[in-house]
Amino acid sequence: MSIVLTPFARTRLFPVASRRNTIQDCTAEAFEQRLNEETPLEVLEGYAPFCRLHVHRNWTSTRCMAVPITDANRHLLRSAYEARSTDELPVLVRWFEGVDPPVARYLLPILYSAEQLAKEGSPIEADWGVVGCLYTMEPTETPMAPITMMRNAVGVEEGGSGVPLDREEYRRSVAFWQAHANWRG
Repeated sequence: MSIVLTPFARTRLFPVASRRNTIQDCTAEAFEQRLNEETPLEVLEGYAPFCRLHVHRNWTSTRCMAVPITDANRHLLRSAYEARSTDELPVLVRWFEGVDPPVARYLLPILYSAEQLAKEGSPIEADWGVVGCLYTMEPTETPMAPITMMRNAVGVEEGGSGVPLDREEYRRSVAFWQAHANWRG
């Protein structure tokens, strides 16, 4: 099985101007090599048949991506309309500024099959392509953000995958993200 970083993931996980909330102490090339050489601790089924997550112990200083919202940090929440790429429409997002999350215990690369990536107009020359990565304390998947679920449901034309909305999973996502937010550093 071969794995490559998609251009989408490369720019988000390894931006030209490094940020504290991206993968630390590792180049994109070293990350890709490690995913191809190291057997994951576990393989989790993703939200659709073309998606899976590989669970790896964090070998970097990358910090957890989601932070619980408390009365002590709620004033640090920010929001704006943003797009993940120039091809996508902006959506409302929120994040913390000025928090210092713990170093994650696990990295969970999110993989899409080559067939799905070709369907989305992003062909790769490997079996699987990394489209994102979760940084977590537990070896479990963080719920997909509600807006990502909506984008997926509207289709590949709007930057999604074409997977219909699962109302139960959407409610589970809302419950998690009402109590947590990403952060920026």
